[in-house]
Amino acid sequence: MIVAIVPAFNETKIIGGVVASLRPFVDKVIVVDDGSQDRTAERAQDAGAEVLTHLINRGQGAALETGRMAAILIGADIIITFDADGQFVAAEIPSLIAPIVAGECDVVLGSRFLFKKSNIPLLRHSVLKLAIIFTRLTTRLQLTDTHNGFRAFSRAAAERIKITQDRMAHASEILEQIATLGLKYKELPVTVNYTDYSRAKGQKSTDFLKILKDWFWGKLL
Repeated sequence: MIVAIVPAFNETKIIGGVVASLRPFVDKVIVVDDGSQDRTAERAQDAGAEVLTHLINRGQGAALETGRMAAILIGADIIITFDADGQFVAAEIPSLIAPIVAGECDVVLGSRFLFKKSNIPLLRHSVLKLAIIFTRLTTRLQLTDTHNGFRAFSRAAAERIKITQDRMAHASEILEQIATLGLKYKELPVTVNYTDYSRAKGQKSTDFLKILKDWFWGKLL
């Protein structure tokens, strides 16, 4: 069973379309409504997703952890993480999961910089390049992208990776756990479309400092 986890916060305008795009390529879509104050949960359910709800906004990491646990409980063989802002292309799921299906690796990480052209804003591009250097230094994983929410995990990998960082530092935590646990991984190119909507909803380039702070605090605690 292939399960897509979609963390969502106030995504009424687009969540229905995101769920609809996913359904032809997965067996089940789990939307984790992370304390939205709009009709995100209703729209996701109408589009065919199973919806889990946080009563308060806890952060994307916490939403992914809720989805991870739920997907394991319902018997997922492959778990995909997919952002709710419409940046990713669901039709790329078959190629993303192919190495896991073939038994080549435990985790596949999407990369916006691997053979793909992206309309990424210049400042964000520069910040992400710094984040890649930081990731290589702290994990020794030779990655071309970081903080990319389009990923795939085998069940065995998903059972071992536990997300404790509630907010955006979870992306660095996942990579660190891949390295620490010795999980076999592969990067594959994925499309990331930056729209006016996704730019307004997404992280600001200055959030990198906050992510670093959360990551360091997580390490200390």
